[in-house]
Amino acid sequence: MDTHAPLPQRALRALQHFLQWESSGGILLIGAALVALLFANSPLEEAYDGFRELPVAVQVGGLKIAKPLLLWINDGLMAIFFLLVALELKREALSGQLSSLSQVALPVACALAGVAVPAAIFAWINRGDAVAMQGWAVPAATDIAFALGILSLLGSRVPVAMKLLLSTIAVIDDLAAIIIIALFYTSDLSMVALAWAGAAIAAMVVLNRRGVQALTPYLLLGTVVWVAVLKSGVHATLAGVVTGLLIPHVDRKDGIDDETQHSPLEHLEHALHPWVAYLILPVFAFANAGLALGDFALGDVLAPVPLGVALGLALGKPVGVVGAALLARATGLAKFPDGMDGKAMVGLGLLCGIGFTMSLFIASLAYADDGDMFPSAVLGVLCASLVAAVAGYAWLRVVLPPAADEARG
Repeated sequence: MDTHAPLPQRALRALQHFLQWESSGGILLIGAALVALLFANSPLEEAYDGFRELPVAVQVGGLKIAKPLLLWINDGLMAIFFLLVALELKREALSGQLSSLSQVALPVACALAGVAVPAAIFAWINRGDAVAMQGWAVPAATDIAFALGILSLLGSRVPVAMKLLLSTIAVIDDLAAIIIIALFYTSDLSMVALAWAGAAIAAMVVLNRRGVQALTPYLLLGTVVWVAVLKSGVHATLAGVVTGLLIPHVDRKDGIDDETQHSPLEHLEHALHPWVAYLILPVFAFANAGLALGDFALGDVLAPVPLGVALGLALGKPVGVVGAALLARATGLAKFPDGMDGKAMVGLGLLCGIGFTMSLFIASLAYADDGDMFPSAVLGVLCASLVAAVAGYAWLRVVLPPAADEARG
């Protein structure tokens, strides 16, 4: 089976923009996390906590939404992040890397195993503790921005096919995370609020079916969906997913010249990506990664929750990803991309252990009502992401041959 079918020029250009934004945004994301740790472990800790707990209220008539700033970031800004994820998923499914079975077989196998193995490791370590088990999905995610940021440090020695495979695995990973959030992290439901959300979604479906290309009505209705979902008990970020999937992408057969015309979906994706990469994700990292390390002893990382998260990410991810890739190749289901061998696949698997953004987000949902478990999960995420980043970089630095110009230098 040929897994190397060329992508249409339009899809390749979209991929180039994606990789550029994610790589540079990943470096900024790392910086934001380091600043958060600095604030949380310095005399600025009180100011940092005050920033996160700052009360913010918005009222329109009888409708009032009042939350601390941290929850506005996690429920509001992250809804925009999930909107972008949905746009990317839809574009890739209709005209990109996920549009044919030959292109999707390897990343799907790697992504699914990369979700199942870490979750199984966490569940085994935390078996018997019902509260801890709520975080079983924390080590199941990969932070594409962070991982591509590490890859960018390796320069031109990284084959484009490796970046493409990593980004595709992460996109499928995000889809799995969306499904997990919808199924397992939903609280008591308000049927009235869900009815309002359903009505707004139905209106977007009608607009899509009638071929309405203007983005404004979709975004206004998406805002209604967000408010209704926020009040319903379903996590508000799923409103971004639904809205993104209903934005029209009319160029399903790659029939539009990328230089002259974009679909509404592409217009919105291009507009949002810099804001998400350079503002929303760094702000999320700054608000959620500030762990007061003085509250932990060195041995605390061996407690079941942080150990389950850390081993799930740093060990389970590469075992799942690499194991699935080797099995897919051995059975003839897929081939490794051009420029990648088994050693390079190990390096990619290590980088998939960088959970960070999505892992922190799922931890905030899993342990929203437990003030002790959440910091422990954050400790596991930070330790695993650091180990995965360093190990992945060091391994690939050794096994990837330098580019011709780098070798001459």
